[in-house]
Amino acid sequence: MRDRAIRREGGVEYRFVPPDEFREHVRDRKSKAPAPKLFTAAEAVAAFVSDGDYIVYDFSSLTRGPQSLIREIIRQRKKDLWIGAEFTLHESPLLVGAGCASRIDVGFLGYGSYIGQAVCDGRVKAYEWTNGGIALRLLAGARGVPFLPTRDLLGTDNMKVSAAKVLNDPYTGDPVCVVPALNPDVALIHVHQADACGNARIFGTNLFALEASLASFRVILSAEEIVESDEFRKDPMRTTIPYFLVDAVVHAPFGAYPGAMPARYEIDLEHVDRLNAIRTDGQMREYLEEYIDSVADHEEFLDRKVGASRMKELRRRATVVEGYR
Repeated sequence: MRDRAIRREGGVEYRFVPPDEFREHVRDRKSKAPAPKLFTAAEAVAAFVSDGDYIVYDFSSLTRGPQSLIREIIRQRKKDLWIGAEFTLHESPLLVGAGCASRIDVGFLGYGSYIGQAVCDGRVKAYEWTNGGIALRLLAGARGVPFLPTRDLLGTDNMKVSAAKVLNDPYTGDPVCVVPALNPDVALIHVHQADACGNARIFGTNLFALEASLASFRVILSAEEIVESDEFRKDPMRTTIPYFLVDAVVHAPFGAYPGAMPARYEIDLEHVDRLNAIRTDGQMREYLEEYIDSVADHEEFLDRKVGASRMKELRRRATVVEGYR
């Protein structure tokens, strides 16, 4: 009976956690106490990211990506990570080049030829779900259901490169695609403001920060600014992520660099050009040594590799501030 219900299915591997298993984790192991959770990036990554983990982030290299946390993961050389991202740009080549990532679930994968060559060489496996498919998987994980239906994969060849399935709609009899729930081990979210307990605000564009936080076993926030908890109590409707979903808070001004942070600083296109130019393992090793391995932490990276004058200029370029305060 089950086989007749499945009309078509992709044959690739996928991450799936039974909903009740995740619910038990939230019930039994997620503290509801509003306790301080401030960590350094090194402490947070060491405590909450393990080899073999599935890691998701809701934004990427160009805007509000958790770049300081990605660099710390590389600095600690975590292994065999599985990345999930609607679109992943420069962080995926860096994670693959450093030997940290072995699989990628993605809606859009780029830039540069390095990551494409790594996929062709079999150094990393890439599974394409579309942007909507990744978001829907996280929504299913957040809601505690095993899958959610969609129609946007039916007319594409994504069935060959994802684990989506086509079923008979029990109401109409028409074909409907379903994607499995995704419950990552760790969500990395960069935010504008957070308090020490983990309440967080994102101003402006948001993809699935809340859904990823709800769906993940562990959540690490990096924040441009740490504010008092009273600020959240004064205006609770502006809270994007509530504290009880969060495991660690890292103070990381310019944490999205070289990407932009809306209303805070603009993207550093010169640095992005350097990333885009990486084509060989030798160039990758040079970049990793210069910008990640040769500095102890994010603060030293900003001081030695970016500099105060460059940060001031990037702040000056962030001229659109309406709606971000």
